[in-house]
Amino acid sequence: MTIQIPIKPTAAETGLLEAFGGAIGQLPGDASITTQRSTLVQGIKTLGLPTRRREAWHYTDLRSLMNSVPAAAGNSAAALAPLVANAQVLPISNGVADKSATLTGAVVKRYSDSLLDGSALKGLTVRDADDLVGRLNGSFVRDGYAIHFPEGYESDRPVEIQLVQGGGFVNTRVPVNFGAGAKATVIERHHGGGDSAALVSSVSDITLGEGAEVTWVILQQQGVDDTHLGQIRVKFGKDAKLRLYIVNAGGRLVRQDIFIDVDGEGSDLTLRGINLLGGGSHTDVTLVLGHNVANTTSTEVMRNVVFDRAKGVFQGQIRVAPDAQKTDAKMSCNTLLLSDEAEFSSKPELEIFADDVVCGHGATVADIDHRHLFYLQSRGIPEQQARGLLIQAFVQETVEELDDEPLIEALEGVIQTWMEKRL
Repeated sequence: MTIQIPIKPTAAETGLLEAFGGAIGQLPGDASITTQRSTLVQGIKTLGLPTRRREAWHYTDLRSLMNSVPAAAGNSAAALAPLVANAQVLPISNGVADKSATLTGAVVKRYSDSLLDGSALKGLTVRDADDLVGRLNGSFVRDGYAIHFPEGYESDRPVEIQLVQGGGFVNTRVPVNFGAGAKATVIERHHGGGDSAALVSSVSDITLGEGAEVTWVILQQQGVDDTHLGQIRVKFGKDAKLRLYIVNAGGRLVRQDIFIDVDGEGSDLTLRGINLLGGGSHTDVTLVLGHNVANTTSTEVMRNVVFDRAKGVFQGQIRVAPDAQKTDAKMSCNTLLLSDEAEFSSKPELEIFADDVVCGHGATVADIDHRHLFYLQSRGIPEQQARGLLIQAFVQETVEELDDEPLIEALEGVIQTWMEKRL
């Protein structure tokens, strides 16, 4: 006979359960939503926060790393200037969307309205027992935006979803549907830095209609004491194209889940990620990419710069289904370790069940090439400046693929500002 001894809850686990008990009567949603929330939070109580024993969290022991749960966010946070000057901005301040926000040619409504009328129920689901981000967000989410870009939508103005936090416990969700043939650039911008630490969960659900062409940029700039638990879920229609750029340039503890299902034949994914890590931060980017139908392509490139005592993780899994013949999928992860105390763990995986495919992956970890450094110094460039130029060239190479000059300049500015604080 085996006797299971219950594990004593941590302060963070207890804090989450107490926060739910205190908030359930105030969270928006009809009876069905409330029932679903209770089911989700029960999983937190039963499973606890994930530890190294759960494979999907092997490099990020959240149970040990997450120490507490702050009180719910209070006063509104200050708005930011748009990242790109002509962007249409949808502001979300401390988890509350602007009820007057609109987009030219698209349909926008507050996510809290979807919770109140029950239409959000289908989205409040988790992929599996390891989906802590989805479970946490579904339990506590209050607001966000539900956006529909209609068939044939096209605009030369990017859309910036501006999520600004000033501290506290904040949960937002953004389901976005792109109709057939729609073309758009969306910037999902997370910004923190209040006087108190923030715990932020954010989920974006993206559906790409047939022939849609979308550029989606996630820029994460949380405060140095903040915890950011982000997730993006993507479903592809036939011949759809997505360019997904992820830039992590902040936060103390960061987990970014990327769940992508390539369900449309002829579709194409371009994923580029930049992780800028310093201090004692810990950042984990985990990708699960399913090629589920024939004749699809994807390329994934991660560039990581790690200073001080920071720790980084990239877990990238590509699954090729039995019917997904003619799949072409390539993944690489390249890291600059710039301190003897810095760490980066890379775990690429391929699961291939089709026989007519082209798939591959690779990973590198290195310091700056001292031959390149010597060359720049021999041309009169001081060592510190030369190191900065080489590091910026290493990461900016991926940004330049965007083919959008204002957006490229804006992201290069973010990278340069971050670098200036480290060199």
